[in-house]
Amino acid sequence: MSDPRIERLAELLVGYSLEVQEGQLFRIDGSELASPLIVAAARAALRRGALPYPHVKLSGLTEILVEEASPEQLEYISPIEWNEVERIDRLLYIWSEDNTRALTRADPQRVQRALATRRRLSEVRSDRAERGEMRWCGVQFPTHAHAQEAEMSLREYEDFVFRACHVDGDGDPAEHWRSVALEVDARARELGRVRELRVVGPGTDLRLVVEGRTWIGSKGLRNMPDGECFTGPHETETEGEISFNMPAVFEGREVEGVKLRFEGGRVVAAEAALGEDYLRALLDMDDGSRILGECAFGLNYEIDRFTRNTLFDEKIGGTMHFALGSSFARTGGLNKSGLHWDMVLDLRKEGEVYADGELVWRAGNFVREPDLVGASESAGARA
Repeated sequence: MSDPRIERLAELLVGYSLEVQEGQLFRIDGSELASPLIVAAARAALRRGALPYPHVKLSGLTEILVEEASPEQLEYISPIEWNEVERIDRLLYIWSEDNTRALTRADPQRVQRALATRRRLSEVRSDRAERGEMRWCGVQFPTHAHAQEAEMSLREYEDFVFRACHVDGDGDPAEHWRSVALEVDARARELGRVRELRVVGPGTDLRLVVEGRTWIGSKGLRNMPDGECFTGPHETETEGEISFNMPAVFEGREVEGVKLRFEGGRVVAAEAALGEDYLRALLDMDDGSRILGECAFGLNYEIDRFTRNTLFDEKIGGTMHFALGSSFARTGGLNKSGLHWDMVLDLRKEGEVYADGELVWRAGNFVREPDLVGASESAGARA
């Protein structure tokens, strides 16, 4: 029996998140495990007169590449892929791994090289998106592997994912995400007036300069589910220390107890209780990998648990996350890197954030309600 929530999710992604139009070339990326959502998304796109085509990647290919490829093969990108990323109008990423720990024992340097290669394609995609030439969105399809990571049964995890996307009831999911847009856009306007943020918590006293940078409210257009407000801090002015109290997960590998010290915008000291070699390998990926490319507030209070999946964890209401590596051009960020690694800082029990010396956040919540005046106008801006 088909799950009606999958059809509702496909309609939300194709209609609201991507606004797929007649005649548009629409690529749908996913593994064979995501076939129900791939089919549903293709059907929804066909109803709009678009031109969908699936790009199905078989499980296990990445592990084979990392283990067996020569250095030249690790850095190779097919000209067909280059052509596709330059031509598609809409792109849906469906994350659906069958083994989230497949690269745990792989050589960190080879993993780093493979990631840097794929990042070249991502940068082209991001540049085209910034110019308004294409749109993309990413979503999680429930699998046993991700359910295990979240310490849930598959049924529990399916309920968690579909509930977080608001496709599990009778209401209009798109209308829900339009209401989310009002709040996150209001927060973005308020934060856009700030020069400096100071984040304080156990083992953490970090100062970031955000003056002149653009804050963006995320409302289900590039991620589903969503609910955050982010920007790119100034590249040379991050100072202080931060101790992450949630594991940092990147490409299926987990690093615990990450502690970083910044001077002049760069990580000058790093340690981890588990996975320190992997942490250091990624920090040394390139010249931009030791610089913060993003800082963000997690504002989705319906996501209340750690699942070892950054798509959800970085949105947890009451947290902040900080990404090492590349920044998003639309924030005004200038950092370039093959890395973009989101690390989540839980501030729900202890934590304060000061904006230009004024307390604005305590124990996982802003101290004042958002000013929604004018939010309905800015909510129309795509993020």
